[in-house]
Amino acid sequence: MLQPFASVCLLGGFLGVFLLAPVLMSTAPPSMCTALKTINNSLSHRRRFMKYNFPINYTIKVHYEEIFKVSNISKLRLEVDGVDKLVLQRLWFQVNQGVLKKIIRVLPEKHPSRPYTAMLETRFRDAEGVFRQSHPSEVFERDLPQTIQDIWERLTDLPDTVPQSSWRCALPKSLLDNFCHTMHCLFSECFEGTEAQDYCDVSYRRKGRKKDLEPEN
Repeated sequence: MLQPFASVCLLGGFLGVFLLAPVLMSTAPPSMCTALKTINNSLSHRRRFMKYNFPINYTIKVHYEEIFKVSNISKLRLEVDGVDKLVLQRLWFQVNQGVLKKIIRVLPEKHPSRPYTAMLETRFRDAEGVFRQSHPSEVFERDLPQTIQDIWERLTDLPDTVPQSSWRCALPKSLLDNFCHTMHCLFSECFEGTEAQDYCDVSYRRKGRKKDLEPEN
């Protein structure tokens, strides 16, 4: 008489774990939050190193997709099937890996902002390593939604194969502003209790919005 009841309880337990899995996966572990907060501390100095140490209106050439704003996150969530937070977090790492490399590439060895940018890139790589260790390897073998896969491939195209229409010129500080804002949006659980948790909010994004694109010469 107890066997059917035990089976029902077991099934209920499996269903509970299944339903809780997305919740557990969406919560960043302490090690991830520590790594991101370290990056956030570095980004607090971006005005000095990415604005004051550069000529006025100095821009660098980046992929169209590397101008990655919170509005892009909102658009992808609304328009692309199969996009969840983990997919967007993976894309965030891919985008900003290229952004940091492009900033370093334009900096001479003795430029005052080069050590800062190199340190930021190192901390970013450390955070990416923690991110990968925080998830089963199968997560990174999962097929991405086609729209995300297309973006991914454009980001990894060789520069010589990228059409001129796909390049944009952006201010270094604006690129790091985007880096910071999207980090707070996609990893909001790591920054609870600060105003940063509002970065995904539309009204917050509109407040103090600044132009970050410059026309190409």
